[in-house]
Amino acid sequence: MEIVGIGSGIVECPRIGAMIERHGEQFLQRVYTEREIRFCQGRRRAIEQFAAHWAAKEAVMKALGTGRVEGVSWSDVEIRIGPRGRPMVLVGGPAKDVIRRRKVADVLISMAHCRTYATAHATAIARPEPTPEA
Repeated sequence: MEIVGIGSGIVECPRIGAMIERHGEQFLQRVYTEREIRFCQGRRRAIEQFAAHWAAKEAVMKALGTGRVEGVSWSDVEIRIGPRGRPMVLVGGPAKDVIRRRKVADVLISMAHCRTYATAHATAIARPEPTPEA
């Protein structure tokens, strides 16, 4: 297994809360997908969830070695929580092109949060190279 890149993100939960309070739906729709918004708003501590998703998106962009330079927007990266609580990364738009070009098979993500901070770590794993036929 070859690692293409790693990234981490950390954000203060109150900072994300202030952004939501100040900019409302405009901020939410610029940063999060509709599915992420529904998920986070449906949780008991929604601000912490939004902050954790922010940190995860930041970590994924760093692991891919991208950002606004390649036209990737925050909402091109989606964090979904699987049935057993395992976070998964889905990409769309320009981020999908970056994944293809960099030959990334998967992006592993770990997220954590408390009332004050949210953090995430992402590892981009390369697609295995085809082995030559003997």
